[in-house]
Amino acid sequence: MSDRNRLIYLPVGGAGEIGMNCYVYGYGPEGQERFIIADIGVAFPDMDGQPGVDLILPDVTWLEERRDRIDGIFITHAHEDHVGAVGHLWGRLRAPVYCRRFTAIHAMRKLQEAGHDSEQVNVVKAYPDVVEVGPFRVQFAPVSHSIPEASALVIETDAGRVIHSGDFKIDRNPMVGEAFDEAMWAEIGEAGVLAYICDSTNVFSRNPGRSESQLPEQITELVKNARGMMVATTFASNIARVKTLADAGVAAGRSVCLMGRAMQRMVKAGEEAGVLHDFPATLSPEDALDVPRENLMLIVTGSQGERRAASANLSRGKFLGHELKEGDTFLFSSKTIPGNEVPVAHIQNALAEIGVEIFDDESGFYHVSGHANRPDLEVMHDVLEPQILIPCHGEFRHLREHARLAISKGMAGIVAPNGAVVELSGNAPGVVEHVETGRTYLDGDAFVGQFDGVIRERMKMALNGMVVVALIIDESDEVLEDAWVALKGLPETGSSGAPLQELIEDDLASLLPRLDAKVVEDDEKLEEAVKRVARKVCAQEIGKKPEVTLLVSRLMAD
Repeated sequence: MSDRNRLIYLPVGGAGEIGMNCYVYGYGPEGQERFIIADIGVAFPDMDGQPGVDLILPDVTWLEERRDRIDGIFITHAHEDHVGAVGHLWGRLRAPVYCRRFTAIHAMRKLQEAGHDSEQVNVVKAYPDVVEVGPFRVQFAPVSHSIPEASALVIETDAGRVIHSGDFKIDRNPMVGEAFDEAMWAEIGEAGVLAYICDSTNVFSRNPGRSESQLPEQITELVKNARGMMVATTFASNIARVKTLADAGVAAGRSVCLMGRAMQRMVKAGEEAGVLHDFPATLSPEDALDVPRENLMLIVTGSQGERRAASANLSRGKFLGHELKEGDTFLFSSKTIPGNEVPVAHIQNALAEIGVEIFDDESGFYHVSGHANRPDLEVMHDVLEPQILIPCHGEFRHLREHARLAISKGMAGIVAPNGAVVELSGNAPGVVEHVETGRTYLDGDAFVGQFDGVIRERMKMALNGMVVVALIIDESDEVLEDAWVALKGLPETGSSGAPLQELIEDDLASLLPRLDAKVVEDDEKLEEAVKRVARKVCAQEIGKKPEVTLLVSRLMAD
């Protein structure tokens, strides 16, 4: 190993995927680097790939093993895919947390809920204020995004200046939060930028991004002309949009009710942080029951089809006393995140079955993205003129396209997926090694490793069903009585018309007396023999090979 100081970048999550953002910067001699972490977020599971899982977190084992060298955790903004894991993982990393006021409100709450000290969260001011930790000097440079007080990180070391973009767009009038400040960014770029680690979400969108300020007119017109009860959903964290919807309701003479804890929490945090002003008065869901339907507007959570959110509950029937009826209007003021198309479609189909009029971004101009489109990315490239561009926050196709764009503009474009260690310093910047990264599942209150097999076994049971077989074996290794069989998630009868349970029990009754004593003595061999018979019967009768669990009770001599 060399004693030469090196500057490295390592994505632990968020590179090659949307969500679970967690990035590491290190500076120092190889093997002795000091580290800072940029964001520590979650991803959300789907029933197809992670049934029953509550949240997906980055696997921080590599960082935990080096936590004595972590100088700080810097959080760019308060979206769950950037801050959502701080409460769950802080106990393993134990480094001070730095973020701006609005983000800090959420980070503190998450630490408190996890039983940690909320004073570990340090509220910092925006650029040009500097946070100095270890060999790093970090500034929070305001950017426009779909949540207040989003920031890029300006990271200074003796090896040069690195910009970590966080999530951003170019919006000169975002309604809530800070507008794009080209003069500030020109000043930041003037000192020279070694590397720009940049949001790649919308690199394929070739039209300039649209401003949040363009939406109120269209949304107000829709609400004004709506029949029956008006319901709108959007991202709870987009409090600029929530305010636009609430203002539209008031302009149409409707009383406004916020439905969903996340939305109420975000509005309260916005007012507490001083970034949300003049939000209309709202009614509780209980008080809203006294308002005539045609005079009521509900602003609800669940724009991404979340099963337990207000939108899904309303689509299934009554929720908190409120019920949608034929002729009501429902607006999705949001974009469906890739992977959420099916649950969103389920809600929209359920609403259509009731007779609700549905509007979304395909029906009119009711949503703008919070991420920079390709022309806006190019504006930042031109303002900062970095030597190196490393795409982040995107699937592989986004990363590669953004790298190609950078190379075409004369920059070094490096694709660095999760686990790739990139040396930014030296004469030949590039990937120098790989470390093991992955996912940790929050399953109820338990943390489960991606490769522990728990979720894989659950998927097998969900797909194939389960057979439980119970045996009693005496002290002489003789099977007492017949096997007892129970079926889970399987039909009661097969193609022969006979009860499946009895067919398995009959075949086991023929097998067990013929088993060699060495098989009966060995639980693993016995389970394999029983599993083979049970699966064979099921394959013949129902065309499936279910999971088989054997319960053996062995009687011991006195």
